[in-house]
Amino acid sequence: MKENRSSLALYAAAFIQMVGVGLIVALLPSKVIALSGSMANVGLIASAFAVPFVLLQLPVGNLGDRFGHKRFLVAGYVIAGLTGFLYFKAGSVNSLLLGRVLQGFAEIPVWALAPALLSILFAESKGEAIGRYNASIHLGLTAGSLLSVYVYSVWSGNEAFLLYALSGLMGAVIIATLVRGPDLGESLAPGRGAGFREVFHAMSKISRPAIHGGVIIYGAFYGIFLTVIPAVLLSVKGFSQSEVGAFFALFYIAISISQVAAGKVADKAGPNPAIFAGLLLVAAGVSAFMFFGGIAVLVMLFVASFGLGMFCVSAMVLLNEAVPVSLKGSVSGVFYLLWGIGFFLAPPLISRLGDAWGYNTIFLICAAVVMAEMGAFSISRKTP
Repeated sequence: MKENRSSLALYAAAFIQMVGVGLIVALLPSKVIALSGSMANVGLIASAFAVPFVLLQLPVGNLGDRFGHKRFLVAGYVIAGLTGFLYFKAGSVNSLLLGRVLQGFAEIPVWALAPALLSILFAESKGEAIGRYNASIHLGLTAGSLLSVYVYSVWSGNEAFLLYALSGLMGAVIIATLVRGPDLGESLAPGRGAGFREVFHAMSKISRPAIHGGVIIYGAFYGIFLTVIPAVLLSVKGFSQSEVGAFFALFYIAISISQVAAGKVADKAGPNPAIFAGLLLVAAGVSAFMFFGGIAVLVMLFVASFGLGMFCVSAMVLLNEAVPVSLKGSVSGVFYLLWGIGFFLAPPLISRLGDAWGYNTIFLICAAVVMAEMGAFSISRKTP
C-alpha cells in the first residue's frame, strides 16, 4: 500500500511540475527578447538549461544512491519553485539565464532519480511503474502547452511564472509528505552507496553495450522531433502553425501511451522485444513521412513517436536490471547523460545536412542509422 501511495505521489508531482514547464516554454523566448531588444540571446535559453542537466546527471544520480533519492527529489522541486520566482522578478537577460541554469539542475532528480526510486519500490513491475511515470511527465507537458493558450489570452504579464513556481513547491510538498524511501537495509545506509568507479565498472559489465548508442540515438531523435521536424513541417510541407501544434500534441500523447504499454511488455517478456519493436517503428515512420502529405504525415510521425516511447522505457528497464540497487540512481543519470549528448548535438547537425542534401535524403539516412542500431543490438545480445 505504501508503495502504491508513493508511486501515485511521484506521478502527481511530475505531472503538476510539467504542467508548469509547459506554461513557460513559450514565454521565456519572448521575455529574453523584451529584455535584450534582440534575438541574439534566445539560443542561450537552451544552452543554459543543457549544461547542468547533462553534466550533472551522473554526480546527482550517484549522490542520490548514497544519501537517498527522496531528499534530492524534494530539493529539485523546491529549486524549481524558487526558479519560478526568479523568472518573475528577472530584470535582465542574465537573471533569466541564471534561472535556466537552476531549472536544468532542478529537473535532474525529476527525470532521473524518480525512475530509479520506482525501480527499487517496484522490483517486479519496474517497467510499468517507470512507463507510467514517464507518461505523467509527457501528459503534463501536453496539458501545460494547451493551458498556456488560455493563460496567455487572460494574462499579459509574467503571472505564468508564478504558476510555474507554485507547481514546483506543490511537487515538493507531495514528495515530502507522501513518498517513502525504500527500506534498503544497513548495506545501503546513507553515505554507503557505490562510487564512480563502481558505476563505470557496472556499466562495462552490461552484456549489450549497443544500448548506450541506442540511448544517444533516442536523445537525438527526441531533439529532432522538437526542433527540426516542426521547421520541416512549416517550411517544406506547408503546415500551418496550428497544425504544428497538433503535431506536438500527438508527439507527447504517443510517447505517453507507448511508455505505459511498453513498460508492461518489458515486465512480462523482458525489454528486448519492446526495444526492437520501438526501433522498427521509429525507422518506419521517419523514413516514410517525407513522402506523404496532409494527415498521413502526422500518422507516420505518430508511429515514429510511439516507437521512441517504447524504446525509452525498455532501455531504462534493461539498464536498471543490469546494476545492483546501490547504483539505480547512477544508471538513470548515465541514461540521461547519453540522452543529452544526442539531444543537443543531433538537431543542428541534421538541420545543416538537411539544407545541404535535402530532407528526403537526410531522414532516409536517419532511418538507416536506426536500422544499423537494431543490427548492433542484435549482435550484442548474442555476445556472452
